[in-house]
Amino acid sequence: MPSLPCSRLQCRVFSQFFRHFSKSRLPVVIADPFNPNVNEVIDVRSPDEYKEDHIPGAINLPVLSNTERHEVGKLYSEDSFKGQIYGAQLVTKNISQIIHDHVTEKPKEYSPLIYCWRGGQRSQSVAIVMAQIGFNVFVLEKGYKTYKAKVKECLEKLPTQFTFKVLSGPTGSGKTHLLSQLSALGEQVLDLEGLANHKGSVLGWDINGSQPSQKWFDSLIVDRLRRFDPDKVVWMESESVKIGKLHVPSVLHKEMGKSQYFKITLPLEERIQHIIQIYPDYIENFQFTKEQLLKLQKHHSGSRVRDWITLGERQQWPEFVEALLTEHYDPLYSRSQRKHFKSHATEVYLDSLGPEHVQPFLQRLISCSLSEVKDVGSMSA
Repeated sequence: MPSLPCSRLQCRVFSQFFRHFSKSRLPVVIADPFNPNVNEVIDVRSPDEYKEDHIPGAINLPVLSNTERHEVGKLYSEDSFKGQIYGAQLVTKNISQIIHDHVTEKPKEYSPLIYCWRGGQRSQSVAIVMAQIGFNVFVLEKGYKTYKAKVKECLEKLPTQFTFKVLSGPTGSGKTHLLSQLSALGEQVLDLEGLANHKGSVLGWDINGSQPSQKWFDSLIVDRLRRFDPDKVVWMESESVKIGKLHVPSVLHKEMGKSQYFKITLPLEERIQHIIQIYPDYIENFQFTKEQLLKLQKHHSGSRVRDWITLGERQQWPEFVEALLTEHYDPLYSRSQRKHFKSHATEVYLDSLGPEHVQPFLQRLISCSLSEVKDVGSMSA
């Protein structure tokens, strides 16, 4: 590659720059992805890598787009040196845009943590430029791989540090609604179905959305647990080992099974009305519902499944829901509880999910101690 002509003035400018560079701060390499001294976390991996999983709260400022990353990788596999040159061209161009779009207005006190896949060239290239500007920059040692190791460690240790109280009850008992109300009252709530974007049953899929990756689900759980106070109770809903396609971390599920849990008993009529209210998409898009119901033929006879579908096609929604509850969900719930929970359930009664019943019920549930609950044996709203 031919060299560019360099005037005496240009040489003087470059010599001053590199003299300054040698005296300037360089990025600090750290091993803690949750370092409290940073005020922003930057993921410089491609958008696809970021979408699969990232440190919660991190922003994505990719030094290579999805397409560029693919192009560089392909060229590198054919000729590593040319791949390095092409990658450098793209990265320097994109860093310039990142500085222009994101860094220009940052104060001197700006202190980001930057990471890529392995804490290598992508993160270091951005970090060095930002450090030369004068910011206090951190780079995560070994990048995302260090973060994932930390998540694995947290999933093994954090669940054992909390006292969980678990809401159980057959489908339609309003467990998710009660959790949201507990959260509104300031209680610590771990809503696994909310994190998984799934209601935990064959009809639990979000018609208009999709579930996160297993890695992102794990990240979200760790993020919630790290925010909780171990001295306070954490409320959650009873779950099987899988929520849709996602696995509940084994240690967390084990701790859930050992926890005190409250079996919510709600009149069947109330459960039916609640399900009709919270599943409008399944009513409006019954063809999708029908496809999900057909998957139950491995558990029920074809004639029974066809009977359910017929009720739905006739828009006999109360009868449709009642049949599903009594013939599928309730027996499934009973088997699941016997399998996963070791402690005795405290049965709690609700007349309805209206606020006039829910609010006093939750206040009593929060205020009663474990010993009091054992003495009473059951509660009613």
